[in-house]
Amino acid sequence: MQEIDRAEQAYIRCISNILESLFTIGLSASDFEILLIAYKNEDLLKVYAKSRTSETYSLLMSFPVLSRSGLLGPKKKEGDKQVPEGQYKINRFNPKSKYHLSLGINYPNEYDKEQQYSGSDIFIHGGTETVGCLPIGDAAIEVLYTLASLAKSHGQHEIPVYIFPFSLDVETLEKYELHYLEETVSRWKELAVLHAELQKHIK
Repeated sequence: MQEIDRAEQAYIRCISNILESLFTIGLSASDFEILLIAYKNEDLLKVYAKSRTSETYSLLMSFPVLSRSGLLGPKKKEGDKQVPEGQYKINRFNPKSKYHLSLGINYPNEYDKEQQYSGSDIFIHGGTETVGCLPIGDAAIEVLYTLASLAKSHGQHEIPVYIFPFSLDVETLEKYELHYLEETVSRWKELAVLHAELQKHIK
C-alpha cells in the first residue's frame, strides 16, 4: 500500500509550494499548461508555464540533472546509454518507479522510428543513477510529478518535453560542430530551428 500512496504523499508535500510558484507568475492551478526543456550539456531541466489562452511561457522552475550517461548526440539503439534528443511528450506517469517516481517520454518518436532508432523506457525520474534517462533526485521529481499531474487533471492532454544537446544558438553550435560527425551536426541544425521557434514563445 505504501508504494501506491507515493504520488499522493508527494502531492501533500509539494502542492502548496507549487501553487505559490504558479501564483508568482500570475497563474492558477485550474488554468495553466507546462513545457519542459532539457539541456544535456548543462545538466539542466527547465519548466515553463503559461495560461491556456496565452502563447507565451514564463520560467516556473528548473532542476539540475544529477547525472548523465552517454555523449552528446541522439539515442540510436537500446543499450547505447544515450539520452535522446528531440521533441517528445510525457506518455506515462509511474508512481511505482524504482527511482521513486517517474515520468516517461515517448522515445522513440516518429522521427526516431524513421531513422530506425530503437530503445525504450526513457524517463525523467528520481534518484541519481541513469542509463539514458534524466535523474533529478527524489525531492525534485516529487515536485515535477505533482505539477505534471495537476496540469493533466486540469486539461493538459499533452505535456511537451524538448531535449537539446545544449543551447542551440549559432555561436554555441559553431563551437561544437567542429568536433562531431556531420550526421550529428546536421540533426543539431534541424533542432536549432526548433529551438529558435521555441524561444519566440518564452519570455
